[in-house]
Amino acid sequence: MTGDPGLQPERTRLAWRRTLLALTGVTVLLVRLAFADGRAGATVAGLAVLGWLGVLAVTWRRATGTGTRRAQRWSFPLTALAAAGFALLGFVLVVRGLR
Repeated sequence: MTGDPGLQPERTRLAWRRTLLALTGVTVLLVRLAFADGRAGATVAGLAVLGWLGVLAVTWRRATGTGTRRAQRWSFPLTALAAAGFALLGFVLVVRGLR
């Protein structure tokens, strides 16, 4: 099945926007959970927001098509690392809440 090659960049931009939207939702949930955990939770919330800002900077350039080749090369690994970091932060919050 062959599609219109002119649509590929648009599909890619939309995929990066969906990724950013999903990570925004995860960040909001992490911050909400973290504020119920006191000082340690504030640290987790800060890390989540910093990770989200890093992903925002990279995905915005990908979604708008303004990024350089070098920046585009790092977008996927940075986003994957941020998603793994969010999962780890969420796990820490859940484990702390179980005590």
